[in-house]
Amino acid sequence: MKSTVYFSREITPKKVAEIYDCLNVNLPGKVAVKLHSGEEGNQNFLGPDFWELMIKKLSGTVVECNTAYEGARDTTEKHLKLLEKHGWSKYFDVDLLDAEGPDAVLESAKGKVIKKDYVGKNLMNYNSLLVLSHFKGHPMGGYGGALKQLSIGCASSFGKAYIHGAGEPEKIWSSDHDSFLESMADAAMMVDEHFAGKAAYINVMANMSVDCDCCAVAEDPCMKDIGILASLDPIAIDQACIDLVLSADDPGRDHLLERINSRNGIHTIEAAAELGFGTREYELIEIK
Repeated sequence: MKSTVYFSREITPKKVAEIYDCLNVNLPGKVAVKLHSGEEGNQNFLGPDFWELMIKKLSGTVVECNTAYEGARDTTEKHLKLLEKHGWSKYFDVDLLDAEGPDAVLESAKGKVIKKDYVGKNLMNYNSLLVLSHFKGHPMGGYGGALKQLSIGCASSFGKAYIHGAGEPEKIWSSDHDSFLESMADAAMMVDEHFAGKAAYINVMANMSVDCDCCAVAEDPCMKDIGILASLDPIAIDQACIDLVLSADDPGRDHLLERINSRNGIHTIEAAAELGFGTREYELIEIK
């Protein structure tokens, strides 16, 4: 059975809220809004001004976790300062999920590489999840979208190392690459199943650099903006984004695809689909 993915070529804060309404979903209770707060120095991330209308529409709380690499977000103290500097704390309630330990542990016997996912413990305080993803390239994963936000994004600092190391955090930068990608799929499944149908996903295909918003020094965007997508299926929405890049008539398309393909980025989607918490088959419905 195909999943439904809504698509608009118009990229505005108002259109984000409108395309969310197309999902006809009610996210109950306390809503965690997972997004990328942007590394210090990054010029491509989507900031509070862009997301304000959508987040306030749901009275959501912006949630983030500390990083596992050196930078402006690798400690609670530094990360909280950056969240304030980038304006997130000014606009919204903000919750750094792993500000204090111990981590919460999600478990699933269905995981292909990892059976546990270490997430920021405060994630357990939320009833539902809205994932707002800036679709772009990534130095290790090939691309960043909904699946990366679910996995690496919701993972604590230790959890990020655990996923990167395919269950061996000490191998954070040296694990088998495909095993890392499969671990991301496993972790994404565990977070998606934790919210059990009380999650929604929006991907914005704008400012598409080959580099992630986690890069302090990132390449400028290499191709024109494409649009906004929304779905209840994190696998389908990422696959739809990949397909829109593939079908684009843009001189920068091949540069972005080289980044995605050289890191075997599609394998995360393949592995996630094998786990069965979504599908790569979708119907794209364009909203004018």
